[in-house]
Amino acid sequence: MGHVIAFYTLSVLILGFGVAVITARNPVHSVLFLVVDFLFVAALYVTLGAQFLAVIQVLVYAGGIVVLYLFVVMLVRLRRPTVPHEDRRRLTRLGVALAVLVLVEVVAIAAWSVASPLPAGAVGGGQLVAANVEQVGMALYTDYLIPFEVASMLLLAAMVGAIVLARRPL
Repeated sequence: MGHVIAFYTLSVLILGFGVAVITARNPVHSVLFLVVDFLFVAALYVTLGAQFLAVIQVLVYAGGIVVLYLFVVMLVRLRRPTVPHEDRRRLTRLGVALAVLVLVEVVAIAAWSVASPLPAGAVGGGQLVAANVEQVGMALYTDYLIPFEVASMLLLAAMVGAIVLARRPL
């Protein structure tokens, strides 16, 4: 019973802080609400028995991504008055059509998954989800070493590209 109360309490707090993120007028307050929201998501992971995901949530999202957002918010001058921008090349109808197509696809996938659910504990080809950090680490550094290294190289290239694009001309 305590797990159910904790789950619903954390869910309400996550939704509340999510609304606070998008309704805050000050961008710095919005980023701080996002940090708190990510911490509550990590607490939800702990209550569900996924401690590894909770730690990754705190390290990657609350620690790294939000700090990046905070630097961007503080570096970009937000005091300038906004100027209405109208782009004549904007493809509004195409964007709406693609959004409707994606929505139809998501509804079709949800309907199909409700109609034919997977057996309990099955993921993908019937494999069970890795239960602890040791199993995740062994899988990551043995079976999935090449994709892990490719992802790290992509992140490194993106970081170098962002630095090159953001630096000011001398």
